[in-house]
Amino acid sequence: MSEKKYDYIIAGGGLAGASAVEGIRERDAKGSMLLIGEERHLPYNRPPLTKGLWTGKKKVEDIFVQKADFYSRQNVEIRRGTKVVSIDSEAMSVTDNAGTVYGFEKLLLATGGMPKRLPVPGGELPGIIYYRYLDDYLAIQPKAQEGKSVVVIGGGFIGTEIAAALSLKNLKVTMVFPANRPCNRIFPDYLGEHVLKEYRKRGITVLTEDAPVAIQRNGGSFRVQTKKDNLLEAEICIAGIGITPSTELAQKAGLAVGDGIILNSFLQTSHANIYAAGDNACYPDAFRGIATRVEHWDNALNQGKCAGKNMAGAREPYTYMPYFFSDLFDFGYEAVGEIDPKLETRAVWQAQNEKGIVYYLKDNTIRGVLLCNVWDKVDAARASIKNNEPIIL
Repeated sequence: MSEKKYDYIIAGGGLAGASAVEGIRERDAKGSMLLIGEERHLPYNRPPLTKGLWTGKKKVEDIFVQKADFYSRQNVEIRRGTKVVSIDSEAMSVTDNAGTVYGFEKLLLATGGMPKRLPVPGGELPGIIYYRYLDDYLAIQPKAQEGKSVVVIGGGFIGTEIAAALSLKNLKVTMVFPANRPCNRIFPDYLGEHVLKEYRKRGITVLTEDAPVAIQRNGGSFRVQTKKDNLLEAEICIAGIGITPSTELAQKAGLAVGDGIILNSFLQTSHANIYAAGDNACYPDAFRGIATRVEHWDNALNQGKCAGKNMAGAREPYTYMPYFFSDLFDFGYEAVGEIDPKLETRAVWQAQNEKGIVYYLKDNTIRGVLLCNVWDKVDAARASIKNNEPIIL
């Protein structure tokens, strides 16, 4: 089909893409812009999918990054339910799944990542929800009635959050994951053990150091067989086992890829007119001095905006230190910096394992800060890391 050319094309209809629109418009009020999103929805925030939508603090209409009229006011064309399938980096064009070709002056790859799949027999059975998208919430929500049974596969962010949310809705929840405690990539052992005990105290069956080896359908239920010979039967089966960054487009276009799309500090790929931001972006971390990839809301928000500004002519290095957050029953936390339980940790508690601050240390230097039920201290935590000084509560 015939080609139409734009000053800016954003491939990806998530938070990073929506934030890039704002960044571009800060510097260029008139440049032509096209946003192509594979989902049928406008860009939305993902955290409420495992939090606020279940607790009633949010409604679906509340989670969109911007209302529809924002994009029309900003003169942004949107193609929803459309996927970019190829990039011609020499001709500076993209092709979508309908065969339509669009030319660009600047391109942003904000395509995020795809949920990892269970590599077991039955892992692709219809009805298993690899939880990540608004459509997943919309599919589960009508079925998530009191007394229903659900098996949650995974003990990271999505697994812990959705298990807590469904437990609060009085579903019978079973969790299974290969680690010995939940969120083992974040919490020190003692804090992970505390959270594990809290989940069990809430009536959730938690199977640690275990994993599915096969899944079958049994009428209206799923039967999950585990490597420890546990047989889990549930009406709802949810898997949250991480994502794989979307790099295939970039790789086929000849761009440098590794654990994500390789970027410089200005969020440019190996092609000067192609940028990336969000879950698929591997960028130089100004704090740690290494290439890193961050799969969190705050990074997508700020990185997308920075990429948009740079596409429109700014030369601003991305030096922001993103934070992340979660809510697990009454235990809420925010974290910033290098959060790695392999580091030495020191904690200051107002209530043991419930309210306080955990510092992650390397060579006696503060590298990361975990704020447990301590609020409005993220900026102070960044300063604590920068100045190597504990927070005064």
